[in-house]
Amino acid sequence: MKNIIKIGSAIMLSTLLTGTALAEAKLSMWYHGAGEQVSIDIITGVINDFNASQDKWSVELENFPQDTYNESVVAAAFAGNLPDILDVDGPVMPNWAWAGYMSPLDLPENALDGFLPGAIGKWDGKVYSVGMWDAALAIFTRKSILEDHGIRIPTLDKPWSGEEFNAALETIKAGGKFDYPIDMGLAWTGEWFPYAFSPFLQSFGGDIMDRTTYTTAEGALNGDKAIEFGNWFQNLFTNKLSPGSSQDGADRDSGFIDGKYAMQWNGNWAALPALEKFGDDILFLPAPDFGEGSKIGAASWQFGVSSQSEHKDGASAFIEFTMQDKYLAQFSEGLGLIPATKSAAAMTEKYKAGGPLEMFFDLSNEQGVLRPVTPGYVVAALDFEKALADISNGADVVDALDAAVDAIDADVVKNNNYGF
Repeated sequence: MKNIIKIGSAIMLSTLLTGTALAEAKLSMWYHGAGEQVSIDIITGVINDFNASQDKWSVELENFPQDTYNESVVAAAFAGNLPDILDVDGPVMPNWAWAGYMSPLDLPENALDGFLPGAIGKWDGKVYSVGMWDAALAIFTRKSILEDHGIRIPTLDKPWSGEEFNAALETIKAGGKFDYPIDMGLAWTGEWFPYAFSPFLQSFGGDIMDRTTYTTAEGALNGDKAIEFGNWFQNLFTNKLSPGSSQDGADRDSGFIDGKYAMQWNGNWAALPALEKFGDDILFLPAPDFGEGSKIGAASWQFGVSSQSEHKDGASAFIEFTMQDKYLAQFSEGLGLIPATKSAAAMTEKYKAGGPLEMFFDLSNEQGVLRPVTPGYVVAALDFEKALADISNGADVVDALDAAVDAIDADVVKNNNYGF
């Protein structure tokens, strides 16, 4: 409603707004991609589109280095300075929700239909975060290598058994053409360990925690199946089948492409350089089945709403906006990530049906397993990493796993079972 208000000889145009804000409400957003210019450019484009699509909210982005992002969020939570929109790593989300850092999302019914399971962050029966992508691991190798060594090429429907996989490694080692048959990536630390290696443990029949109660790791991480996994894992390094913890970071990044390793355990984010180097010879293979199925980790970075936001409806509206297929496809095309929906994958060159990376979407959809969905995961992950690092360096397997169980259980008790 516009009125003309006369003051002396001056005429002032005034817009009287009833029930709405006088200006756009600003929504602060934190993102873990500082230094990753392609990622920042894409998310900035999504933000600009959202801001231009309506006149109620205006998202403002602040970027953080990934290495210090989680610490920044925890510090801000204690200081009462959280932003409206949070970027959160999927397995960390239950801890932040339990600690009161995040609020459930307000999304329309069926908004998540068709999303990969790993891209949906749930805690206590509610959705707290949604990812625009997921990630998947595979065994990178070359068709020519397997054929030269007389090794069967596995498929999603018929992966290698544990015995086949172990025999393939020994066959390649005996051939003497490579520094190591496989690179498991021990140059990487932190979340890589539970993400990359706990699915092998689960395939053996163990786990980081007992998921029937989430109140103990006893039996899951130190039972017979877990010990069997630990012995297998240790053998990879003591038997010189994979480089150990002294691996140079540059070799981890380029060793497979440079021909030092016959195989590499790696993620879809590293697939494009391998595809460019080897073309039709490249293979992305499912994890071996050690008895309880072929499994890989699921859940990557996701967006959620801060509990301290004064505009939770606006923050949820932005997250809903990001869930459009065209944006999921943009992240995939720019960064090689797996689009969170099949319809978005169909819009990409690499992940569409018949595309060279289609296998990763199928792996994520069919074999992805979430890390333990508990607030205690952030501590359990560190204890699991320490146990496997020690085992890879020759520690007694039973002692290392028992120590991890004791540490995990002590943390659970200290935190009153995290509400379970």
